[in-house]
Amino acid sequence: MKRIIILFIMSVICILSIIVLLYLFNIIPHKKDEKKYKNEDFQIQTYKSKVDKDKDGIDDQTDFFQNVRAYIATKPIYKSKYYEFGYPDDKYRVCTDVIAFGLKDAGYDIRELLDEDVRKYRSKYDIDEIDKNIDFRRVSNLNVYMKQYFVTLTNDLYDIDEWQGGDIIVFEKHIGVISDKRNDKGVPYLIHHTDVQSDYEEDILETRNDIVAHYRIS
Repeated sequence: MKRIIILFIMSVICILSIIVLLYLFNIIPHKKDEKKYKNEDFQIQTYKSKVDKDKDGIDDQTDFFQNVRAYIATKPIYKSKYYEFGYPDDKYRVCTDVIAFGLKDAGYDIRELLDEDVRKYRSKYDIDEIDKNIDFRRVSNLNVYMKQYFVTLTNDLYDIDEWQGGDIIVFEKHIGVISDKRNDKGVPYLIHHTDVQSDYEEDILETRNDIVAHYRIS
């Protein structure tokens, strides 16, 4: 009995040690407490678009980014659902909704834009049956669209001058927005929404090995 207790205690200690290591190395994503840096800390000029699509006096890059911040402030709950009119009208959302709502409030209805493009150039998209209410909420479709109409930038995280708050980053099965905050190396934080995360804004890009593309609204 005593041996069983000892083995149990050792197992618990071992498991806790592994969890601590995963946490420290940010393999288990979490919000870090270190100082968050900004562009000016690295002598990087903040990018502003020359376009103001919705004529609200705010350039598209800034407008989109501000909308993304306002969106995550609502603390959406991750859950995949189908909506009759495309855009979710309740508290449940997925990663692509961060992009869709950010663009929509900047004057770009990606639901309509992507559907129009799909119908014109269907062969470019891997879609069996066109459905404008869900097509714009799929990462692969957004990537195809953005590759055609957005500015494509570097995937090198350490080319820090090329990353700006409001840029869009696509992963193999995920999508998010680049934050205006950076870590001490100048690598930006990621604003995103997934089913496993400690915060909507995290310093986790250096732990990812599945970056597909990096875009900016043209």
